[in-house]
Parts: sequence; C-alpha cells; structure tokens
Amino acid sequence: MPLYEYAPTSGQCKQCNGRFEVVQKLSEDKLTQCPTCAQPCERQISRVALGGKFAVNDQRIKESGFTAYRKAEDGIYERTVGSEGPDVLYR
Repeated sequence: MPLYEYAPTSGQCKQCNGRFEVVQKLSEDKLTQCPTCAQPCERQISRVALGGKFAVNDQRIKESGFTAYRKAEDGIYERTVGSEGPDVLYR
C-alpha cells in the first residue's frame, strides 16, 4: 500500500505540523479532512528517491517517456527533457 502525504489547504497547522502521512490502498478515496485537526486537506505529490542502478538522469527520463522541469526563476520552471506538457510552468 502506498504512503501518501497530505497537507492542510491553509498550509499550516500547529496540531499536525502542517503535513501528515497516511498509508492507503489505491482504491481508497483521498482524505478531505486532517484526522488530527479536522481542517480541509489535500494530497501532496511526493518526490521519489531513486539511486544506484535506478539513478535518474536526463537520458533515462527521456527513454521512459517522462518530462523533466528545472527551476529557471522563482515560480518559473522550464522543460528540459521530454516533449509532453507545456514548455514553461508557472507556480
């Protein structure tokens, strides 16, 4: 079962320290409230740590059909690998 990270939509909470993890089945619905503070929450996208023979480089990303972005400026990310998705992301 995957481990999912959640955070309150307000971005902060003193009871749950602004982030919490939950082990859930893929078939289970996303949580809508924090089990500790009952604030509305949303599931976060987590970075996957790979290393060794699974080391991630631009060539492997491209061969796998993924797209990679690099931070260009504060809140602006440019596509560096792949052809899917926008050339520039604004966050």
